[in-house]
Amino acid sequence: MPADSGLPSFGAGTLNDPELTAALKSLELTVRRKLDGVLQGEHLGLIPGPGSEPGEAREYQPGDDIRRMEWSVTARTGTPHVRQMVADRELETWFVVDASASLDFGSVGRSKRDIAMAAASAIVHLTAGGGNRHGAIIVTGDDIVRVPARAGRAHDQALLKAIATTRRSAPGVRGDLDAGLEALRRPLRRRGLAVVISDFLGEIDWARSLRAIGAHHDLLGVEVLDPRDVELPAVGPVTLRDAESGEIVDIDVTAQVRADYARAAAEHRADVLRTFRSAGGPVLSLRSDRDWLADTVRFVGMRRRTMAAGAR
Repeated sequence: MPADSGLPSFGAGTLNDPELTAALKSLELTVRRKLDGVLQGEHLGLIPGPGSEPGEAREYQPGDDIRRMEWSVTARTGTPHVRQMVADRELETWFVVDASASLDFGSVGRSKRDIAMAAASAIVHLTAGGGNRHGAIIVTGDDIVRVPARAGRAHDQALLKAIATTRRSAPGVRGDLDAGLEALRRPLRRRGLAVVISDFLGEIDWARSLRAIGAHHDLLGVEVLDPRDVELPAVGPVTLRDAESGEIVDIDVTAQVRADYARAAAEHRADVLRTFRSAGGPVLSLRSDRDWLADTVRFVGMRRRTMAAGAR
C-alpha cells in the first residue's frame, strides 16, 4: 500500500451528497495542510508556464520553448535569445478530465479516479485566488460534461463535485480523450493553463488536438496509473476483462508474457511523454501505489527550479 496521504475514496462516482461533501472537504484539508507546509511563496506560476504577455529578452537556456525565440535580438548579439513572458494577473485554468471506465480500476485499495480527483484538487488549490478562474470538460466516451470557467471557492467545489460524480460511459463504449480536447479548442478561449488528466491508455489519436491546444495555452499532462497498467504479477492462468470494451480474455501469465507486457507498457508511456513534449507541456505522473502528494510536491519543486534557472 502507498504511504497514507489522507486520500478518501470517491466510490466510482456513486457517493451521495453528504458523503461526497465530506470526502471533498477531507481532500481539501489534506491538500492545503501538506502543500502549504512544503511549498512557500505565491502559488501562481508554479504549475503554469511563463505566462502570455511579452516581457524582456534573455539568453536561450536548454529546454526553453523555441517558439519564443527572439530573432531580432539573436541576430544583433549573435547569441540565441528568447522572449520572457509575464504571467497574466488573472489565470484561467481548464481541466480536460478522462472519466472513462478504465479510471474506475484500482488494485491497491484506491482507484485511478481517486488519484485524478486528488490531482485536480491540488491544481485547483495551486492556481486559486486573485480572481483566477477554473473550468472543466469531463469526457466519458459517450458524453461530454462542461463546467464553465468561474472564480471563487464555491465554484471550485462545484467543479470538483462534477468531476467526482460524472458517470462512466455505457458498457462497451471506449473513452474519447480527443473529443474532450476538441471541446476545449472550440470555441477559442482566452490563453491560460490547460490540464489534461487521464491514464492515456489506448491509441494516441489525440496528438493533433493536443498540439493545437499547446500552441495557444500553457499545457500540463497528469498521468494517473495503477501498478497493473505497467506490470503483471506472477499469477499464472488468469481471466482479464477490458474495463471499457468489456472484452474478456484468458491468458497464462508466464515470465515471457510479463516481460512483453512491461516492455509494451514502457514504450506506450514513452510515446505519451513524447507527445506532450512535442506539444510543449510537461507530464506529472501519479500512481495509485505511491504517495501522490510527495510526487506532486517534487514535480512542482522541479518546475520552480527550472523556471528560476531560466530566469537567471
